[in-house]
Amino acid sequence: MLRLPAFACLLVVSLTSFLSETLTLDVVKTEAGMVSGTKSADGTIAIFRGIPFAAPPVGDLRWKAPQPVKPWSGVLKAEQFGPSPMQNSPAPFSMWSAEFLIPKEPISEDCLYLNAWSGAKTAREKLPVLVWIYGGGFNSGGTAVPIYDGEAMARKGIVFVSANYRVGPFGFFAHPELTKESGTNASGNYGLMDQIEALQWVKKNIAAFGGDPNNVTIAGQSAGSMSVSCLVASPLAKGLFNKAIAQSGASFGRTMPVLAQAERDGERVANTLHATSLKDLRALPAEEILKKGQGMRVIIDGYVLPTKVADIFAAGKQNDVTLLTGWNQDEGLLFGPIKNAADFKAQAEQQYGADAATFLKYYPAGTDAEASQSQLDLSRDQTFGTQNYTWANVQATQNKSKVYVYRFTRKVPATGEYVKYGAFHTGEVPYAYDNLKFVDRPWEPVDRELAQTMSTYWANFIKSGNPNGKGVPAWPAYTVKEKQIMDLGKKPEAKPIPDRAALDFLYSKMSGNN
Repeated sequence: MLRLPAFACLLVVSLTSFLSETLTLDVVKTEAGMVSGTKSADGTIAIFRGIPFAAPPVGDLRWKAPQPVKPWSGVLKAEQFGPSPMQNSPAPFSMWSAEFLIPKEPISEDCLYLNAWSGAKTAREKLPVLVWIYGGGFNSGGTAVPIYDGEAMARKGIVFVSANYRVGPFGFFAHPELTKESGTNASGNYGLMDQIEALQWVKKNIAAFGGDPNNVTIAGQSAGSMSVSCLVASPLAKGLFNKAIAQSGASFGRTMPVLAQAERDGERVANTLHATSLKDLRALPAEEILKKGQGMRVIIDGYVLPTKVADIFAAGKQNDVTLLTGWNQDEGLLFGPIKNAADFKAQAEQQYGADAATFLKYYPAGTDAEASQSQLDLSRDQTFGTQNYTWANVQATQNKSKVYVYRFTRKVPATGEYVKYGAFHTGEVPYAYDNLKFVDRPWEPVDRELAQTMSTYWANFIKSGNPNGKGVPAWPAYTVKEKQIMDLGKKPEAKPIPDRAALDFLYSKMSGNN
């Protein structure tokens, strides 16, 4: 029998271990330690859930910038989602059924975990990377939502990453004492800092999962899309990504509190909690803080965001990235009573004065039914349309990286109470990431075709910065002259934006317009 020298045996064992690690992604080495995950049903996609990317932000780390995760020994089993960030227990409401919400448990302050799906066969493939940022109004959300699953995109050659970030009073609480202790003369934007920390993790670790750290796209919807615009504007995110997808949300012309105002709000919350020091605040149960600190959001803190997002873009100081952005046809959000035609007209005259006739041309109120629809359209355009439209115009005017614009118009099939919502807010997400299978709706063949087309556009853009490719209709880059967008409906097609005049009118009236 042939006997190998001892050093040769060690070499064979080491080589076998290396090949196992790099060819199957069974065990991956990160900066903090080794992790193992699970596999898709057919064994082709490696799935890692619940990888810690920062230390738990609890105790003395509550309301601090994310700190380095403590290294571990052995192999960490990354098989389950980490806890969702601290928030109220989710329950279906309005157009959002359970598939659009996080699980009821676990929910915890200890929430800084991320997930990765990769179809790479080796750790050397340098596949393009997508980092997904969830919505939820900056007060809810998490990565464990079924429609955020990354397997389908991994099958299209993307390493899909999703990361939790702190929300509500844990993610966006400012206070003078926090500002003083920070070392940056700022406080409040901890949720954004978590997103940046996750991108830093991707930069340092994603190559081990077969991803390319130099080909990273950030994507988000609603508050996640607003986050995307903030990250594109933030100097702290420079060099961490080169493309952005912004679905129904941005921060142009949107009122954002400055640090001093947010600090005063934080002091009021502290007073209601009878806390006289940071030590007292950090000792309080999370549930008490959650009750008193609702409604907190991104602020202009002078650090993560040196000034307003629109001003950063106007000065050309944003991160220059290629952009894909758009919004949905029926995502007007009205939580109060609908006005009748007479009241709607009266409000228009009071708000717009001499321009009321122009306003009512775009948002007519000849009958109560017409006024009702106009209010929904107005809500859509004020909350989402003008934001993403303005960003597209700014990007196209600056003539740097290209921008591609869409309008999602497919009325999502439904039964019962959900029929009335149409192409609703968040309705495009399972189409864009090919996740219709997670949503209990009466899907038709046209929906599966649209999901295939949209996810192909998204994957092409993530790979190259251009959504166009084989098998999908041509999608022209957006220009301020042509204003061509892609209508994503029953039959996707490029067409001029249909309501540009109304959007131009609204933007001219927006507070904070630069």
